[in-house]
Amino acid sequence: MTTLNITAADVNKLRQQTGAGMMDCKKALTEANGDFEAAIDFLRKKGQKVAANRSDRDAKEGYVIGKTTADGKLGAIVLLSCETDFVAKTDDFMNFANSILDLTLAQKPASVEDIKALTLNGLSVSDRLFDMIGKIGEKIEISRYEVIESPCVIVYNHPGNRLVSMVGFSSEAGAKVGKDVAMQIAAMAPIAVDKDDVDATTLAREIEIGKDQARQEGKPEEMLEKIALGKIGKFYKEYTLLNQSFIKEDSLTIRQLLEQTEKGLTVTSFKRVKLG
Repeated sequence: MTTLNITAADVNKLRQQTGAGMMDCKKALTEANGDFEAAIDFLRKKGQKVAANRSDRDAKEGYVIGKTTADGKLGAIVLLSCETDFVAKTDDFMNFANSILDLTLAQKPASVEDIKALTLNGLSVSDRLFDMIGKIGEKIEISRYEVIESPCVIVYNHPGNRLVSMVGFSSEAGAKVGKDVAMQIAAMAPIAVDKDDVDATTLAREIEIGKDQARQEGKPEEMLEKIALGKIGKFYKEYTLLNQSFIKEDSLTIRQLLEQTEKGLTVTSFKRVKLG
């Protein structure tokens, strides 16, 4: 096939296969002398070039989505990032994010890099990303991937898909209060499940902040440590999930809410992914 033999039907066929623009498809077929496979490779290479050219751009917009398996024992969250809110709201972009999420639930990859190596509709996810970049012309990347496996996993997708929370429970009874706890995580942004789960570096920083505050208040140097440790209790109540007051009934902590639901019920893990 020569350049003169490339018809509108050929261009449209390639466009249907790849989702690329009409002019890009025509150029690809011309460069490939009408060879469809070579034209697809040309478009993919164009996507890789676009990715390289836009590597310094900020992908601060995007689409966050979470879901569980049918049995509710495995949950995952995927954040697919792009440069503009306009692209993030397109059906193609949202469908792509959902297809990646479904793939993670089926294959249980361990990391973003593992996701990129998986096969999606005959091509690797990495190649699909390059295809999307070539088609849209923006930096697109899988920015976050979180997974929880537990006897009960609940996911809460906040309207607008800019925030998703996910929580795992020690028994299936978690389903009774799972949405409320997931919404608590979304609203109150805890940093750990319980006191013992707080990172040592974070704890040390809070103690130093407490000491500095007491010092500025004119407290004696020998009392600073004791005063700072006294403030840690408030920190735990504000930033550890089980010790937070339940937003729907502040006379209860989350720990008490779970204990009322089923004796011994607790949170095994949680994740909170927010765009931006």
